[in-house]
Formats: sequence, C-alpha cells, structure tokens
Amino acid sequence: MADDFGFFSSSEGAGAEEDPAAAFLAQQESEIAGIENDEGFGPTDGESAAAPAGQAAPPEPDAASKVTEQEWREKAKKDLEEWNLRQNEQMEKNRANNRASEEAFLKESKEETPGSEWEKVAQLCDFNPKSSKQSKDVSRMRSVLISLKQTPLSR
Repeated sequence: MADDFGFFSSSEGAGAEEDPAAAFLAQQESEIAGIENDEGFGPTDGESAAAPAGQAAPPEPDAASKVTEQEWREKAKKDLEEWNLRQNEQMEKNRANNRASEEAFLKESKEETPGSEWEKVAQLCDFNPKSSKQSKDVSRMRSVLISLKQTPLSR
C-alpha cells in the first residue's frame, strides 16, 4: 500500500515509532491552548471571569425593580397556593366519583337474579363491529349471543 495517508506507516525520519493517536491528541491540545489564549475568549490577568473584556459588571438592581420583583414573588406564591387548592379539590371529587362507581359496579356484579345472566354477558361484550379493534372475526359469536339474549335457552 503506497498511499495509506500516513496512518499505517512509521515516521521514517525519527527512527522510533510514534503513536498516531498520541500525535493527534497533542496537536488538538496545542490548538485548544492557542484558542484559550486569544483575546476576548478567556479572562486576562486582573480581569474577572464574570465580566467580558471591555464591559463593566451589570449595575445593581434599583429599589423599584426590587419592589416589583417582591410583588411578583408574592403574586406567584398566591397563585401557586390557589392552584394547589383547586387541584386538591379536583382530586377529592375524582376519588369520591371513583368510589361511588366502584361500589355500583360491585353491587351490580354480585346480583344473582335468575334469567339475567345473558344481560350480564351482553354488558361485557362490545356488539358494535366498527369500534372493535380485534384482529379475529367474532361476528359469529356476536350473532349467537344476540340471538340467545333475544330467545334464551329453555331449561
């Protein structure tokens, strides 16, 4: 391979083998050091890192801005408390509704009246073929259940 771009060949002038990765890292470190020493990129002697070269530190906030900031903080605290109250009320309403619906469901599921078995099965089945997202065809089962609901088996 005559043209390997210098990646696999050893440095012939030095006499000793040099690691190409080490040479690359040394080159990158020297470039980074050169960039950091450029004007405007890093603090020079006697300059703080907070203020960029040629600019003064930002002025202290005046009394009016401090008062405005305090008002905003108080308003934000009040808004947050109101939001928390509304959130807690909504959660309590949801809990109460969930408890009531669970109790109604349990009461309904425990009813054992003769002849209502097919109504229970029909409530649990989805008889709308368009809303069904099943991959299997259950139209035959659906039609059998509907016919049994309309004309129950005689015992």
